[in-house]
Amino acid sequence: MKIAVDAMGGDHAPEVVIRGVEQARDQWPDLEFILFGDLAKVKPLVQNSTRLTFVQADSQITNEDEPVKAVRTKKDSSMVMAAQAVKQGEAEALFSMGNTGALLATGIFIIGRIKGVERPALMPTLPTTDVTNVVNLLDAGANAESKASYLEQWAIMGSIYARDIRKIAQPRVGLLNNGTEFDKGDSLHQEVYQRLQANTALNFVGNIEAGNLLTNKADVIVTDGFTGNAVLKATEGMASLLMKQIKLALLNSGTRAKLGALMIKPALGQIKTKFSTSANGGAVLLGVNAPVIKTHGGSDEGAVVSTIGQIREMLQQQTIHQMIAFLKANPIK
Repeated sequence: MKIAVDAMGGDHAPEVVIRGVEQARDQWPDLEFILFGDLAKVKPLVQNSTRLTFVQADSQITNEDEPVKAVRTKKDSSMVMAAQAVKQGEAEALFSMGNTGALLATGIFIIGRIKGVERPALMPTLPTTDVTNVVNLLDAGANAESKASYLEQWAIMGSIYARDIRKIAQPRVGLLNNGTEFDKGDSLHQEVYQRLQANTALNFVGNIEAGNLLTNKADVIVTDGFTGNAVLKATEGMASLLMKQIKLALLNSGTRAKLGALMIKPALGQIKTKFSTSANGGAVLLGVNAPVIKTHGGSDEGAVVSTIGQIREMLQQQTIHQMIAFLKANPIK
């Protein structure tokens, strides 16, 4: 299995990317990598070139670039060249830590949409209050506006992913809404509710309120991209703020509190790990013809390794091929 890697994407590229790729290469002997980037910066960082191929890319897409314009004009960039390698069959999947909007554009315009998918969706994996489970949220920001048919397609793809990758026989699918009753929400959400309830391929469990996003009420939660992105960022921001406030309170409340902080430090570390960017893998662009996955630009090599493991599992299970086959046999409009 061969993965195309944007070696220049991310806040700490190419150092973190190379370290993560080498660790993943050593962990999984069935993986090969094509690294696209400035080879003068990439090659000196490589400890062992086994199962690594290097391709010079003369430019890179930064976070300041306008995504669609950058994909169209920077054809010699590491991200675009990696996507072209997937399109041409030289690699089976694309990994990047770079500009999210640009990666969405490369997935849609270069690798291409699955036939029958109107709009691909961005799907991160989030922790829940159940330490043994996580939840997939989609769309987390690929589409500012949505139609009911989009959400039904996302529910199908998210359910197939949860079944194949997370090994859940009948994934619980929920609809993010402003109440649990069937008639809650605007006309879009009311229509989506009826569609999901009527689709016999789904184990639909009804509406999920934002306050229960991480309480293990569902395995897959679908929403429009605008709402999903806002909820995701609010959740991430609150988790970060809470950890900081706990730390400040413990350190600024006298000697007894500091002693208590030492006692609970291991427990706080476990919570921090559970909510870290490296704990649950990367965000998948579902709805394109190959695995396209990114992780946060500020992540460490641990996130690179876990995300590559996620890609490997998708390739082994042929998850994208299963989505293609299902939607061909059961078109949703």
